[in-house]
Amino acid sequence: MRISELYGNGCRILEDAGVENFRNEARWIFESVFECGREYLFFNSSSDADSLKEEIYLQKINRRAEGVPVQYVIGAWDFYGESYAVGEGVLIPRPETELLVDFALDFVKDKTNPVVFDLCSGTGCIGLSVARNKPDAKVIFIEKSPDALKYLKRNAEDSGCGNVRVISGDVLLGFDSFNLPKPDLILSNPPYIESGDIAALQSEVHHEPVMALDGGADGMIFYNAISEKWINECSAVAVECGEGQADSIVKLFSRKFADVYSVKDFNGIERVVIGRERK
Repeated sequence: MRISELYGNGCRILEDAGVENFRNEARWIFESVFECGREYLFFNSSSDADSLKEEIYLQKINRRAEGVPVQYVIGAWDFYGESYAVGEGVLIPRPETELLVDFALDFVKDKTNPVVFDLCSGTGCIGLSVARNKPDAKVIFIEKSPDALKYLKRNAEDSGCGNVRVISGDVLLGFDSFNLPKPDLILSNPPYIESGDIAALQSEVHHEPVMALDGGADGMIFYNAISEKWINECSAVAVECGEGQADSIVKLFSRKFADVYSVKDFNGIERVVIGRERK
């Protein structure tokens, strides 16, 4: 089958399945299977596709048509200019989470050997972005899920960063349950969906692990734990949150920090809450 025909079949399958961004997703899957850039499709459209890769491509297209997120189908996704391994059992990196990294790098830029915690680490994309861009930082990751830990360890190894440490543990237990140095900065994108709202999420999100989504009855269980059991030890904290949660988190962090504020994402949603300057 010619490459143009193969790609066209992929587009049609995804379009028939109701995938809104079917052309781009068919292309992304093609590029991952054929290990090529987007120009390859244009310059080789009349060439015959490798039969094995053709089979793999159509298998992946059909997985996407069945509702599996394109990130899981590809097996990797970009975040802050780097690619991270993803798959069933770990939260997919999202662009709004890069706001945490922007703040973190600004906060630590003039500090020598800062200690940074990435709580509820998932893929490790937040902390690894800091570790890559601030080589003298010591970045410590804490993640409970065994499935997520597999991706976290793989991404940490692939990063080549020698300034990271991965810990298997439950953030809800608090700082005193771990033998750790005091951090300069705590970062976290914890589970924050209210338990009762998870069933109503779009179908693709249901492929992501409930453990990475469920923030308890009010969505606040991890923010309460961070406020009560972690931020006494740090100079600053920055967390991602869901729509409508920022005000409650600002109140929590205002007990410990004089300067507490939220940052809006590109959709105008208050997505990150930052606390600094201890009272």
